[in-house]
Amino acid sequence: MTKWRTLVLATIGFNFSFLIWFSFAPFTGPMAEEFGLSVTEIGILASAAIWLAPFGRILTGWLSDRWGAPTVFAIVLAYVGVFSIASAFARSYAVFFVERLIVATAGITFVIGIQHVSEWFDEEELGTAEGIYAGVGNAGAAGGALILPRVFTDGWSGPLFESNWRAAFFYTGIVSILLAIVYYTVGEAAKTEQRRRATAESATLRQWLHTATRYGTVVLALAYVMSFGLELSMNGWLATYYREGFNTDNLVLASTFAATFSVAAGLLRPIGGYVSDLLARRETNILPIFTGRYREQWTFVSLCFIVVAMVGMTLAGLTGQVLLAVAAGFVVGMGCAFAEGAIFAQVPAMFPDSSGSVAGVVGGVGTVGGIVYPLVYAAPVMPTLHTGYAVVAATMLPIVALCAWVFQPHVAARATDDGFVAASEKPPRTPSDD
Repeated sequence: MTKWRTLVLATIGFNFSFLIWFSFAPFTGPMAEEFGLSVTEIGILASAAIWLAPFGRILTGWLSDRWGAPTVFAIVLAYVGVFSIASAFARSYAVFFVERLIVATAGITFVIGIQHVSEWFDEEELGTAEGIYAGVGNAGAAGGALILPRVFTDGWSGPLFESNWRAAFFYTGIVSILLAIVYYTVGEAAKTEQRRRATAESATLRQWLHTATRYGTVVLALAYVMSFGLELSMNGWLATYYREGFNTDNLVLASTFAATFSVAAGLLRPIGGYVSDLLARRETNILPIFTGRYREQWTFVSLCFIVVAMVGMTLAGLTGQVLLAVAAGFVVGMGCAFAEGAIFAQVPAMFPDSSGSVAGVVGGVGTVGGIVYPLVYAAPVMPTLHTGYAVVAATMLPIVALCAWVFQPHVAARATDDGFVAASEKPPRTPSDD
């Protein structure tokens, strides 16, 4: 069926986008040596990989509603491939830095795929389908950590390059361009022409401003900061952390340790979406204080899990046992996966006619965590490289508190109508509307 072909196509496209987005992470050691970078500067490079994502995701989410996902996805993959190839030949760090900033916009493809999948699947399957898409797609970061340093080893950089990381950037760029051609050729924008037209007609600036400021949009965006934003920060940082924090000089070993987090954060994400669908279908309450708000209950539990797991990450690191820290990182990745799956089960279910625009806001704002958190991990004021995780956990508490307010039944019932800028005059939504 075409909907499953769409899911496979979007998943492959996003998986590779994630791989190329974080293709720099396994090679931070050789790049630091060649360009003379400190640990703090590596942290800035990891943060910089996210700088353009917030605006890019917001824009491409709206463009996907307006123009259709296949066109937008193909454009992004094409220019990312071109700049990845260019970065393989950079001799100046300033030029290299700018080119990798542009390559890092590969991460904006997430919201394009979310919109594409939501145009083909019905509400009762959305959480699971989006979870599979995003979960397998996010695992591209693990693929990069596991595959790239093994294919492009110190002993093999190809006939064109003297550095293994330059070869990796060149050949991944070639694949990105090829995928762009396939996506544009094979992809179909929506299940029906009527659905495509309804989505396109809703993609106006006025409608975008309204949906972007609803309570539901804002709180899910902030929840995504502490889940997906956290995942981004760890994908770009953990290889460096395991190498520097535990004196692990082996590049492949440090990347493998880091990949365990990415595997958990990616491949377990479908569970988060599935549980959300399951609770909604069976109308099961797991938190009585949010009675009747089944998806919200699971999201809240997942967010609390992340906070506890991040404190555990610091405690594990302080023991000096690298394998214990790797296990703690896996648990953090599990929390990210559950929360992300839960959040993007809610997004298209709450906003069926503007899923791309809302996914763009949630996904775009969510990437801010990936910008800020690496700067905390690598901050010179931190007593050790292990301390930053607990500090980040403390910053998440206000977001959890805001979720607790919005997820209350009487607030959640109007979360798609009322907002921080203006309240709607529409009557409250009934459970059957959700």
